[in-house]
Amino acid sequence: MNEQFYVGWGTLALINAGIAQGKNRSGLNWFLLSLLLGPIATFILVAFMEKK
Repeated sequence: MNEQFYVGWGTLALINAGIAQGKNRSGLNWFLLSLLLGPIATFILVAFMEKK
């Protein structure tokens, strides 16, 4: 696969970790989950997770 794909996927995981921390969730857990799910994890964070 293209190297840019991996860089983009990793960047998305970092962004998701930041979003999760902003919603008082574990940034590390969401980072790891985002490495597996990618954009699906972003959708879950934005659509279903409320701020604690």
